Amino acid sequence: MNDTTLRTRPPEALTEAEASAELAALAAEIAAADIAYHQNDAPEITDAEYDALRRRNAAIEARFPSLKREDSPSEAPPGAAPAAGFAKSRHGTPMLSLDNAFGPEDFAEFTRTLRRFLRLPEEEVLRFVAEPKIDGLSVNLTYEDGVFIRGATRGDGTVGEDITRNLQTLGEAELPRRLGPDAPAQIEIRGEVFMTKADFLAFREEQARLAEEREQRRERGEKVGPEIRIPANPRNAAAGSLRQLDPEVTARRPLQFFAYAQGASSTPVAETHWEYLAALKRWGFRVNPLSRLLPDAHAAAEFQAGLAGQRAGLDYDIDGVVYKLDRLDWQSRLGFVGRTPRWAIAWKFPAEQATTTLLKIDIQVGRTGALTPRAVMEPVNVGGVMVQHATLHNEDEIIRKDVRIGDTVVLQRAGDVIPQIVSVVLEKRPADSQPFAFPETCPACGSHAVRPAGEVVRRCTGGLICPAQTVERLKHFVSRNAMDIEGLGEENIIALHEAGLVKSPADIFRLKDHAATIRQWEGWGRTSKKDSKKLANLLAAIESRRTPPLERFIFALGIRRIGAQNAKLLARHYHDFAQWRSRMLAATTIGSEAREELGSIQGIGPAIATELAEFFVERRNLEALDDLAREVSPLPAESFGDSDSPFAGKTVVFTGTLQQTSRDEAEAVAERLGAKVTKNVSKKTDFVVVGADAGSKATKAAELGLRTLTEAEWREMAGMTSASGPAP
Repeated sequence: MNDTTLRTRPPEALTEAEASAELAALAAEIAAADIAYHQNDAPEITDAEYDALRRRNAAIEARFPSLKREDSPSEAPPGAAPAAGFAKSRHGTPMLSLDNAFGPEDFAEFTRTLRRFLRLPEEEVLRFVAEPKIDGLSVNLTYEDGVFIRGATRGDGTVGEDITRNLQTLGEAELPRRLGPDAPAQIEIRGEVFMTKADFLAFREEQARLAEEREQRRERGEKVGPEIRIPANPRNAAAGSLRQLDPEVTARRPLQFFAYAQGASSTPVAETHWEYLAALKRWGFRVNPLSRLLPDAHAAAEFQAGLAGQRAGLDYDIDGVVYKLDRLDWQSRLGFVGRTPRWAIAWKFPAEQATTTLLKIDIQVGRTGALTPRAVMEPVNVGGVMVQHATLHNEDEIIRKDVRIGDTVVLQRAGDVIPQIVSVVLEKRPADSQPFAFPETCPACGSHAVRPAGEVVRRCTGGLICPAQTVERLKHFVSRNAMDIEGLGEENIIALHEAGLVKSPADIFRLKDHAATIRQWEGWGRTSKKDSKKLANLLAAIESRRTPPLERFIFALGIRRIGAQNAKLLARHYHDFAQWRSRMLAATTIGSEAREELGSIQGIGPAIATELAEFFVERRNLEALDDLAREVSPLPAESFGDSDSPFAGKTVVFTGTLQQTSRDEAEAVAERLGAKVTKNVSKKTDFVVVGADAGSKATKAAELGLRTLTEAEWREMAGMTSASGPAP
């Protein structure tokens, strides 16, 4: 592999060990990027790099499904949990993100996927709406009876921060307070708040002036306020402005808004997305004037090239173009997969390179014991964003590139790589430089770090005695997609663990017994009532999580390869904690009916079933689980789909070739109707839909006396009145 190019090998060219190591590196990089971007409004990588990171992760998972991690980024919704200081606001429909395209072939594959799913012939025209992808902060606006009542950030995609007061500082021309008489009784309107390049430069200069004055006052010994943050780019400035606790601060910021999407709506607005954009204009919203209705898919490449040429001269930052299928009925049929809609894609622009100095190499220890190197560099501006960190993947990568501390390195920002070191500028290498020696002991606990034969990842053998692994598992347990306990960030988890108060998840729920001890700590109530309130808020947050949804509870356990989506599948299939626990224990027996049932769940499979079984075989895991179950009571899984459907709560298997509907769409429809779609037939199967050329599954269904349906019978029961999909 060429030393000047990273991660150019396609996933199918990777070994399983290489793929595992890369997935570990990707998960760590994405997690760090989420915190920097969504919680701190200070991203260390660009949106293009972040999206490319997720794309690479998804491609490797598709090639190696058995390696999918429990903390897989593909299972996590975009965004971050609402910050302290803001009320929470639940979106009527999730605010998800987009898959990416980086060239004509990616876009062509996207259109081919649409045709396969919808069973459309080649002569069927696909019309798209092309919209510039604004680099700002996504918000969700709620209107009732035509009146603006609430606005929220994306948050974690399901729950955002209520920033209504801040949004109300925008002028009527940006955010209409009242819609027209034809607006639905209830509707969510989505768009992007942004700052123009000129406004950003003026704002940045003003912030720099205020920061300098503050420093001068501090040097004179005068009392100064909080530190003044100077944003790195317009997106950071817009996000920071909207997330001010004081709306008067927001009111002084030059913010603008483009509307472009719809969330929940009590009644339909239009039949096409283009017509919906026309309705937004009619109601007084600004819609990006560069948006276009494309006559067919072939027009996308020309539009992309044209907008790329205009990009530098625009008043605002964009990083690509969003292409949305125009017909809303097709959008509805296509639905979502994981965290992304099937009917839209973001075609990103190419990125750039920059050079900087490698200052040091940190070794991070993950909760599975994996040692992952990370480059710490002199911060460098790459396309308007300050980048300081880059992944180095593993020790082989360091050796292969011969990366050394003190080197001048080239960073690459390209379509299918994340911010990382591309090459070393050898002519600038210091004369006394030495090759980097990868540690053979864990930097956290001193235990041996071993590298099994055939693997590229070195792992700590400390297990339960390794504080890094324990702390990482605890951090995962309280994270936003898991138990979501506010106030238990990394710093507090480390402090509580080092004090011996939190060694297991169950200990978190016993912290109230140690309130008197914690209150004596600096910053926790010893010196002020404000600090005392901090402890009270933390304990209240913990108490509020004693009845978590079952899917969050399962995900929080940190079982290998059980991400948020797989946890949801398990919760929906087994419904309640007692049933899940008992069936998992039964599934530890290879060949048992419970093991077969587990492996047949659509999206689980035998490899993940093995991981679950291995978790429950380990006595210490079961003890920790039962200890936790004495402190919390997971809520049964919510019903999914149409509860009045004949398929609600039923297990459905599709076999053979369907003639009128693609298999993907049939399974998606079944899930929307509340069914559990599995791959294998068992005595627990309720319906077997038999298509043409059905094989052993149809035979087994007959042997078990299960109810079988022809495709026509299935479509009639599902309300799919025509080839165009389910009835409205």
